[in-house]
Amino acid sequence: MSVPRPTRGWTTARMPRQDGRTFVVTGASSGIGLATAKALAVAGARVVVAVRNPEKGRAVLAAAPGDFVVRRLDVADLSSVRAFADETPTLDVLVNNAGVMSLPESRTVDGFETQLATNHLGHFALTNLLLPRVTDRVVVIGSAAHRSGVLDVDDLFFERRPYKPYAAYAASKLANVSFLGELHRRLTAAGSTVRAVGAHPGYTSTGIQVGTGSATFNRIGALGNRLVGMPVERGALPTLFAATMDVPGDTYVGPHGWRELWGPPVPVGRSEMASDPDLAARLWAKSESLTGVSWAL
Repeated sequence: MSVPRPTRGWTTARMPRQDGRTFVVTGASSGIGLATAKALAVAGARVVVAVRNPEKGRAVLAAAPGDFVVRRLDVADLSSVRAFADETPTLDVLVNNAGVMSLPESRTVDGFETQLATNHLGHFALTNLLLPRVTDRVVVIGSAAHRSGVLDVDDLFFERRPYKPYAAYAASKLANVSFLGELHRRLTAAGSTVRAVGAHPGYTSTGIQVGTGSATFNRIGALGNRLVGMPVERGALPTLFAATMDVPGDTYVGPHGWRELWGPPVPVGRSEMASDPDLAARLWAKSESLTGVSWAL
């Protein structure tokens, strides 16, 4: 299958109808996740909005048209991930969107570094727990920041290296893109019809840039949002393209513009480290060990 290269004007107006299909979107009570959920619902999908705060989720979707189901999921808590998966029936598409950025060093209830736990390990566990019930595809949300990430599988939680908030974030997003490739290889080897695809939003104005826990990072993020950030409706387009268009497994979608910071969605590349199958296999094995969740097919 060749990768369709959309014209520079691809928008949700060109997105196929999604009637009768069910999507699970994590972290969908704000930002790109919320914009993704709304657009899918307008296209006819049933959208399971998986969020830490269901009350907030219901409030932000109260006036939105479409079929939404709001359920609690904290991807930084493996007990929450398991409870959510246990109560989830068949779905067509899983969108692993929830994330945090550049947080001060902290640990989750499971003892994991928070950024890796939220951005990678929780979604790793969720994907494998739900995979037998996914009929179409898994969408992994990465970041252009993965290109600056360094992934040390033997020191994922920065216990031997000095902890730096942005370095930990970039490493977690590198883990996302590495996971995408390994998931695709495993699905292919298993003869599965399920696809693993990915996307990143470029620079989009959302709350993640101003919720870092650092006043300095928050000020920089707020300035960036004002000067160069895309509106969330445009920033969600790579996710929507990856989730709904007929693309091959392992396709990674991002903005067309300079350094993939903005622009319409097109298939894009990834870093050398993100393309390393040996590193991806080691990360997968380590993720299984940490989460207690194994390959599902």
